[in-house]
Parts: sequence; structure tokens; C-alpha cells
Amino acid sequence: MRVIFAGTPDFAAAPLQALLDSPHEVVAAYTQPDRPAGRGRKLQASPVKQLAEQHHVPVCQPHSLRDPQAQAQWAGWNADVAVVVAYGLILPQAALDAPRLGCINIHASLLPRWRGAAPIQRAIAAGDAETGVCFMQMEAGLDTGPVLARHVLPIGPRDTGGSLHDKLAALGGAHIVETLDALNAGSAAPEPQDDSAACYAAKLSKTESQIDWSESAANIDRQVRAFNPWPVASSRLSGEQVRIWDARPLSLPTPEPAGTIIQADAEAICVATGQGVLGITELQWPGGKRLRAAQAVNGRDLAGLRFGQ
Repeated sequence: MRVIFAGTPDFAAAPLQALLDSPHEVVAAYTQPDRPAGRGRKLQASPVKQLAEQHHVPVCQPHSLRDPQAQAQWAGWNADVAVVVAYGLILPQAALDAPRLGCINIHASLLPRWRGAAPIQRAIAAGDAETGVCFMQMEAGLDTGPVLARHVLPIGPRDTGGSLHDKLAALGGAHIVETLDALNAGSAAPEPQDDSAACYAAKLSKTESQIDWSESAANIDRQVRAFNPWPVASSRLSGEQVRIWDARPLSLPTPEPAGTIIQADAEAICVATGQGVLGITELQWPGGKRLRAAQAVNGRDLAGLRFGQ
């Protein structure tokens, strides 16, 4: 088949590579315009653009697909199908209708659970036992289309937003070709979503990163893992904003107020919460590098200090 691919971040690179390695022809790669990045704020091509250029695939970077010229170019590829993965632009109905078999989206959740921008992190933060990828026939609504195929992935007890992202990206890449083959053969069985079971995965924001120590240690642990590597859970301590990269809920009773450091040693910095104790095993002081607990406590007397103040 002739395939248009539309995607931008690392998550989209694995499915694109799978299509490039398949008998199908990627006729064009659509991706977001280059953005400033790094300390020098130089324009940087997206992972999808970089991969497409390595394979000499034409790259298109419109600011919008609502423009008639952009829509004409999209239709002009005479594609059989479009595969859309974390593209970042809304596809108007004209774009959805242009390919012969429509547009297929790879979504990182078990739809209808976690429609929206941040399904990976929301699943961890909510304590879900499993997630997965869904191959969905796109329509005008937000992640509302019928599901062509779903592949389940357990969420491990120490999975982070970053580790789960990589596993799901690989899962999408592993199954995109077979899904397109089934679609082309007419053997795919679209499954309508149950809208009454839907929940929304709102885009992450830095304001969410602040830890509420009155929450349970288990809830805070999930927040820490979900927000690693971005926006990273954080809390004030002695006037400094400390980023917390890794922690463990501990079954230790404590009468201390939530946020109080009850002990700090080479194993962990143990903090009282609303329920249980959180053992911080990796953190970052302002302007510094990420440190394991043994390094973080070196030369610092932390016991008795209180996070959140």
C-alpha cells in the first residue's frame, strides 16, 4: 500500500521504522515544524523527520492541515492509508477522508480508557494494572473511533513514564504492519468504543509536579514514577525546590507530620506522608545532578527537616 505517515516525537519513530522495513511504501512523512531546542535554542528536526530523511522519504511540515493548499498536497499523494502517531496537528475531515482506507491512529492506552494527550502517565498515576496500544480508525472526535486491534501490556511495579513509553512505542511498531495488512485484506473487525467508559488523559503540566505530602506513600510513588522523565515530581525543602526522581513506599509507621524527614541514610531519605512512609532513593538539588540517596545525604543533616515548607 501507499502510506502517508504523520508523527513527531520518539514514540512515532518505531512504527515509522517498521513501515519503512515492510513491503509498503511510505510516500510522505508529515511532522511538526522544526522547534528550538537545547541551550543554544537551535532549530531541531523531530525524530520522525530525521528518520524519514535518512530513508529519503519526502517530508512535509505544514503549520496546519486546514489550509486548502495543505489539504490538496495531502490528497495528492494518492495514499491507500495514513498512519498517525502523536502527530500534534488536528486532521480535518477532508484529510481523514482522502486516503482510500482512511486514517489509522496508534494510541498508547486501552481505549476508551485514557483518551487524550497523556495516556501513559495518567495510567501509572491512577494505579492501573495494565495498559497497551490501540490501532484506531480515526474520526472527527478525540480518540473516539472504532478500534481495529488492541495489544495489552502489564504495568510493572517500578515502571516510569519513560520506561512505559519505550515499551509501548515498541509494541506499536511490532504490530502496525499486521494491522494494515488486515485492513487492506478486509479482515479487520472494527470494535466501536463504549463512550460511557471513557476517561480523559489531560496534557501534563509543571504545576502538577508539586507533591502533596498528605497523600499516601503509594499515591506519591505513582506520581513520582508517572512524571519521570517529565515534568518530574518536586517539593520545597529548606527554601530549595528539590526534584524527586525515584522513591519507594515503605511500610513504616510514623507519628511525624506529613513531609517530615524521619531518617536519612545511604539507602533512602524516609519521609512521612498522609499514610505510610516514602523512601526517596534518587533526587536532584537545584542546579545539580541527579544523586542517589547515599550521595544526596553526604555532608547534609536532613533528619527532622520538612518537605513542603
